Amino acid sequence: MPVILEFLSWLLMFSGLVFCFIGALGLLKLPDLFSRMHAAGIIDTLGVGLIISGLFIQTGFTLVFAKLLMVLVFIFFASPTATHALARAAINGRVLPNVKNSDVPVPVDNNLISGETQN
Repeated sequence: MPVILEFLSWLLMFSGLVFCFIGALGLLKLPDLFSRMHAAGIIDTLGVGLIISGLFIQTGFTLVFAKLLMVLVFIFFASPTATHALARAAINGRVLPNVKNSDVPVPVDNNLISGETQN
């Protein structure tokens, strides 16, 4: 493998590792559930995407490439969907985001919180 491709592969994998580490710090340091879900859903998806992109270059066009591509597609669809479902479940469970400025209204659908359905 040419040195430039090897360097690019390791650069992608290392930057993915950095983004995953930032996401892990976000899980520990951020104040409320919604900002933690943001850290987990967005940053870790980007981190895993970069790591798998680096592995694409390492494997070349083989069966492993196809398997990594399927894993990447699954992660890109499953992670935002799971984050959205968790946020909706938290709002339905009456967990509201923390806002520092009390003048700013929190957009919440009262029908969803009370358990009523729309017809």
